[in-house]
Amino acid sequence: MDSPVLGSNFIWDFIDEDLKEGVNSRVQTRFPPEPNGYLHIGHAKAICIDFMTAEKYGGVCNLRLDDTNPSKEDVEYVDAIKEDIEWLGFKWNNCLYASSYFDFIYECAVKLIKEGKAYVCDLNADEIREYRGTLTQPGKNSPYRDRSVEENLDLFRRMTEGEFANGEKTLRAKIDMASPNINMRDPVIYRISHTEHHQTGNKWCVYPMYDFAHPLSDAAEKVTYSLCSLEFENHRPLYNWFIENVGFDEPPRQIEFARLNINYCVTSKRKCLDLVEKGIVSGWDDPRMVTLCGLRRRGYPAEAIKDFVVRAGVAKADSIVDFGLLEACCRDYLNLNAPRAMAVLRPLKVIIDNYPDGQTEDIEVAYHPDRPELGSRTVKFSKEIFVERDDFMAEPVKKYFRLYPGNEVRLKGAYYVTCTGYETDENGEVTCLHCTYDPESKGGETPDGRKVRGTLHWLSADDCEKCEVRLYDRLFNVENPAGGGGEDYLEHINPDSLTVLDGCLVEKNLAAAKPGDTFQFIRQGYFCKDKDSTAEKPVFNRTVALNSSWGK
Repeated sequence: MDSPVLGSNFIWDFIDEDLKEGVNSRVQTRFPPEPNGYLHIGHAKAICIDFMTAEKYGGVCNLRLDDTNPSKEDVEYVDAIKEDIEWLGFKWNNCLYASSYFDFIYECAVKLIKEGKAYVCDLNADEIREYRGTLTQPGKNSPYRDRSVEENLDLFRRMTEGEFANGEKTLRAKIDMASPNINMRDPVIYRISHTEHHQTGNKWCVYPMYDFAHPLSDAAEKVTYSLCSLEFENHRPLYNWFIENVGFDEPPRQIEFARLNINYCVTSKRKCLDLVEKGIVSGWDDPRMVTLCGLRRRGYPAEAIKDFVVRAGVAKADSIVDFGLLEACCRDYLNLNAPRAMAVLRPLKVIIDNYPDGQTEDIEVAYHPDRPELGSRTVKFSKEIFVERDDFMAEPVKKYFRLYPGNEVRLKGAYYVTCTGYETDENGEVTCLHCTYDPESKGGETPDGRKVRGTLHWLSADDCEKCEVRLYDRLFNVENPAGGGGEDYLEHINPDSLTVLDGCLVEKNLAAAKPGDTFQFIRQGYFCKDKDSTAEKPVFNRTVALNSSWGK
């Protein structure tokens, strides 16, 4: 399966036009995440757009960590971001940090002060919001807006030297408090934060705001196309204002695209952190999370994630993509690539009464029906086997073709067997089936050519491994769990998002699988080995179910 590639889209149309008209002669992009959490499925779209665009035009894409807010950032997140990008199969040209530009950004702030385009303001955060106005009413000037250049330079120096407390003063750009775009109403460009930085240590106690650091980092890095999600469209005039007023001759072009919104999940870093801290999930990599590390642990292949982004497309208008499309992309990839194996999740013992005592047979089974190059493995057949408890009914319903007294089925790769009876315990629970087998039916062929409607998977009691299986479903049971905007999303947790089955059985050879290895458990779905596995107890996660067949 070839690696998915984005099709033609409006971003590439803009770039084609720029290249044709000589606006740019090269293409350079960057992926600029803030290291304050783990990347999620929405970030995968931005990653694909940034890296695939650079690749299409023979350009470069840098990874730049936007580390301008040290109180919320951590090296743990930096390492996780790098791991996720590499897992998706992309390679950055350079790994950079916004903090690498702090000296340069600071000089740009001083330049704006000297030109009368920035001032130190003593208003606190609530007062700044009050002075800013509303969407229908203009803001009003700060009483500190007309400080002299000399006073602003002195105050900014003293801010930098640590003389003032957090929040006591800010540096603001002097633009237009009556602008219809609220982002242009004298935005804060530096704030005081006496916080140690994971890259620069205690060198700084003032840090640039994202809207100031981001365009200047892009320009200093010689990025030609700043590709970002749609919520930054209203920030574009500010982006351009900073670059123009600092004096760059070749400004980057910002182009916005719609975010990847998916139903039945939340992607807000704050909400994801809340789920982790409240113990609703086991961590950022819980397989129910749509973080990239969570999807990876659940068994979603990187190629399926990229295929999902490609199928969802690059649009200008926001829309919601069905989670089922992500599952379909995963299923399509694993159907082509995942080796097959047999697993019995809810075992029911079967004794084949007419099979010779003590005898075993080696059954050769292909790893994939359409991929002979993947080879085959040997499973043992014996007098005592296990089948799924759901594959037996004492009193079958209509169109039930599995085991019931008097019915004959095919055991995959082995023999035809007929149920002759069953045993129960004192509660009436079925504990064991009795069957007979047809010795002439090995491999599913019989001398008389008869066919049966049911084919069951099975495991020999002498050739299986006990394991734990975790059946994952969607974490939320409504399409838009964050629709209220508040904390009510926690009310929509799906109580059946995780079912843990102990005492499951898998082929013995699966004990040697590595965490992350994926398989199709025949008739069950796609599964991967979890990192919680031990030598004594393998653990498998269900990645995605097969398309439903017979329903209960």
